[in-house]
Amino acid sequence: MEDDKVSLTDSQKKARRGRSVAIALALVAFVVIIYVVTIVKMGPTILDRPM
Repeated sequence: MEDDKVSLTDSQKKARRGRSVAIALALVAFVVIIYVVTIVKMGPTILDRPM
């Protein structure tokens, strides 16, 4: 069986890395937004309740 791998050019590798970084930043931003919205909806008294 022959080697059927695709070799990427340097510009393609750079573009792939850029997309990966953009996706990672978007995911982190989404998690932070969900966390902040959750804390805001629960209110500041969330830290005062008994355990």
